[in-house]
Amino acid sequence: MKQLLASIKKEFFILLNDKVGLALLFIMPVLLVLIITIVQDSAFKVVNENKFSLLIVNKDAGDYGDSLISLLEKSGNFELTIKNNTKKFDFSKETLANKQLFGIYIPVNFSANLTGSAALLSQTMLSAFGAIEEEPIKTVQRNQPLEVVYDPILQENIRFTFSSSLATILKGLENKIVLESLFKEMDFREIPAEIRKQISHQSWIKESIAQENKTAVLPNSTQHNVPAWTIFAMFFMVISLGGNIVKERNAGSFIRMQTIPSAFIAAVYSKIFVFFIVALLQILLLFAMGRFLFPIIGLPVLTINSSILALVLFSVLAAFSAISYAMCVGTYAKTQEQSNGFGAVSIIIFAAIGGIWVPTFVMPDYMQSIALISPLHWCLDGYYILFLKNGGWKDLIAPISYLLTFSSICQLLMLLKLKKQHYI
Repeated sequence: MKQLLASIKKEFFILLNDKVGLALLFIMPVLLVLIITIVQDSAFKVVNENKFSLLIVNKDAGDYGDSLISLLEKSGNFELTIKNNTKKFDFSKETLANKQLFGIYIPVNFSANLTGSAALLSQTMLSAFGAIEEEPIKTVQRNQPLEVVYDPILQENIRFTFSSSLATILKGLENKIVLESLFKEMDFREIPAEIRKQISHQSWIKESIAQENKTAVLPNSTQHNVPAWTIFAMFFMVISLGGNIVKERNAGSFIRMQTIPSAFIAAVYSKIFVFFIVALLQILLLFAMGRFLFPIIGLPVLTINSSILALVLFSVLAAFSAISYAMCVGTYAKTQEQSNGFGAVSIIIFAAIGGIWVPTFVMPDYMQSIALISPLHWCLDGYYILFLKNGGWKDLIAPISYLLTFSSICQLLMLLKLKKQHYI
């Protein structure tokens, strides 16, 4: 026991004297979680909460150009700047000059196009039902379509969101005109008030979060990033722990410890214990930051609605997996450069294929299969079950089984290497 306590004390002193290692273990994860969460939260707000800045040039000779502008304004998704004096060849340049994300140029025949299209559709419908005998107009000329330009810096998902919003508004306006044309063909002056009310109040979509139980957790940038980068930070201890093992072995410490009974085993267990404490402190620090600091600086709070016992036990298993991998790398590496280089690159690769940076569901099928070999993928999957899906123990069977297998393989490989080198 004295040997074990002395080894633990020695490991703590070594770690405290390694300022770069401490920075990698604690300062880097804090900055990663903070910066990436702020960036992603801002991106989510641009898409979901903020208004799109929109320059509009309305050259329409009819009334429906103004109707479109009114609908865009009422939707609450757009911040409009109207400059009807802008010429068409200056339209794109004017959009950038006014720092607008998007621009819409409404052509002079916009109302005529909508009216003609509505008349064609209403006459076709009435003709199909035998309500009229005349042949409907065969074609509608749209020689000047609605023109939309966007800032070239915008990502595709933001452009898609804007296009979807605009298409929905346009489709609603077209449907209104079609109904007006249809009732006009049937000698009504306007759409009956009751029908207009029924159309405007219909809603067939109700959104909710898929979950295991009734306790809903709203997905946000914090719920995704805090667990993800906590895992990344834990596995990055391969730099400190792996390098520490190589340094001691090359310095002859392992050989000297063989002269003292049980000293080598005590040294191994002391490293596991110290870095296990480090991993738990990383988890505690980053989770506490998400829980208490983020709301103060305007970021979503980290919500933990799952079983605390399940969260603690899974965190313990994730930490042990990170320690096992770091010790395995340190045991097989011949130099600190090899340990640091291979360890860092392998963790980055595991993170990339495991869904830390890019969600695995957007990857090709073969990459989703490759992701299953990444321990970071299974750690992240377990935390997502606990943080986002409100899952229980049965949902954690797959992540726990993989992490136990991964840790056992790493420990076995480490022991075989140490035995081959006659350290044990």
